[in-house]
Amino acid sequence: MADAEEGRLERLTGMLKRRGIILPAFEIHGGAKGLYDFGPVGGRLRNKVNQAWLNHWISMGNIVELSCPTITPYAVLEASGHVGEFSDFMTNCNSCEEASRADTILEPHHPNPDSLTKSDLQQLLSDINPQCPACGASDWSPIVAQNLMFNTTIGAGKSGRPGFLRPETAQGMFTSFSSLYRHNRERLPFGAVQVGKGYRNEISPRQGMIRLREFNMAELEYFIDPEVNPEHDFSPWSSIQMNLLSETDGEITMSITDAVAKGIIRHPTVGLFMAKTFDFLTNIGIDSSKLRFRQHQSDEMAHYASDCWDVEILGSYGWVECVGIAHRGCYDLEAHEKATGKTLRARREFAQPKIVEIDGWTTDGATAGPAFRALAGAVKKAVEQLSSNCEFPTQVTLENGESVTVDLTHVKRVQRTETISGEWYIPHVVEPAFGIDRIIWHLLDHAYDESGKDGEEYVTLRLSESIAPVDYCVFPLFEKDGMGKLAKEIHRSLCSKFGTVSIYDASGSIGRRYARADEIGVPICITVDHQSLQDNTVTLRDRDSGKQSRISISEL
Repeated sequence: MADAEEGRLERLTGMLKRRGIILPAFEIHGGAKGLYDFGPVGGRLRNKVNQAWLNHWISMGNIVELSCPTITPYAVLEASGHVGEFSDFMTNCNSCEEASRADTILEPHHPNPDSLTKSDLQQLLSDINPQCPACGASDWSPIVAQNLMFNTTIGAGKSGRPGFLRPETAQGMFTSFSSLYRHNRERLPFGAVQVGKGYRNEISPRQGMIRLREFNMAELEYFIDPEVNPEHDFSPWSSIQMNLLSETDGEITMSITDAVAKGIIRHPTVGLFMAKTFDFLTNIGIDSSKLRFRQHQSDEMAHYASDCWDVEILGSYGWVECVGIAHRGCYDLEAHEKATGKTLRARREFAQPKIVEIDGWTTDGATAGPAFRALAGAVKKAVEQLSSNCEFPTQVTLENGESVTVDLTHVKRVQRTETISGEWYIPHVVEPAFGIDRIIWHLLDHAYDESGKDGEEYVTLRLSESIAPVDYCVFPLFEKDGMGKLAKEIHRSLCSKFGTVSIYDASGSIGRRYARADEIGVPICITVDHQSLQDNTVTLRDRDSGKQSRISISEL
């Protein structure tokens, strides 16, 4: 990072801390890496971004909001794959014992170290032998996989069961699928959104709000029928050129409409959510020229994903992933269905009923029930999957992995003709996942303006009015002759209006008060002066243009 950029970053972070926007948590006790507070100004900024996100997606009409627990039982995250796979590769400095992510310290030496296997990372670490960012030594321990979830115990004493603080909000929405399906009158597509906390015990939190141990996230799970070809209206984005980093075509500028039509974006619903994500980010104040979509390489995607795009935003830390939009197939619902034996499916009706010849096997309850007892249901399900020419006795493997021997006396032949009007299937999922903290950081970074006035140092935070944490500042020119009283009445009146926040400030010169308001992004300042006492008018001053106008108090 250049000296000028580093200086700007220091001034920005210093202002955010001083003005109560973002500051280190528990600082009087020495703080903790990866934990930050949203202060008296930042708390409302975060809330307004969250609400803007919810409003944006719920306005689609077939999306609802859920709120699921942040404490998650072990079995849930075992089924989802997090227990076995949710890890980063870690290495320790043998000199100072500081832990580091192996891919992070190797970023200057490889275009995408995050995609490397453990053995490839180990080889690269041995070849490069980089310096420790903490002490400067070059002596590293062997790389190990470190699971990133925070362990906890649900319940007390011997009755306690293992659990975790959730690493994402998604799993609660998947396990609530049956409730969502009923709520939506058993008609797809539909979606669920959730905004809340996630927890990851990061090996080496860094870059302020970019890599945290407790973070704010917002996820949408959109359930679709894989056999229905969706018809989305892309006309609102047909003339908007977006920056795309395609797996096959590299860096290109193209509309989402064309990228879907040419198959660069592999599924129309992924394209729709990319377009709507672009709208959301630019509407709340992200600079569109500093936004791009990067498609995952084939060796980078999860094995079950068919397409995945990251939204990367350019800021003081370079290009940073802030949103991931993935077509996850049926992996999640299928994993929870297999783990629980509960049906997580939707039904599709055929245009014309189908006549099906059934020729197979089922169990004979009179003999199979006593023989297999508690396993009888699982045995029946396994037997009904056998081919019609199966010979008995035979070994069958049950869904729990147990193997049993089924004799001819346990089964009976099934031969019949059925008319089938539809079928049950596991829906596929398209998931946009947003890192709210990273987005807020870039909103502040893009809005931070040091251009100054008349050669003097002057900071303006040019936040969009839709997310500005403070809507108005009310100033009495002087706190005497009734001006202070009238200003306080206006301030209280504004605060009583739903969704409006006002600050009363009577300290210092009017110029300094304007400067304090501009520094935290207040769009409108209201000044009460002598004329206000005579004709009930006040001066409105616009943050970005600096223009002032006179308006009646009754029109505020």
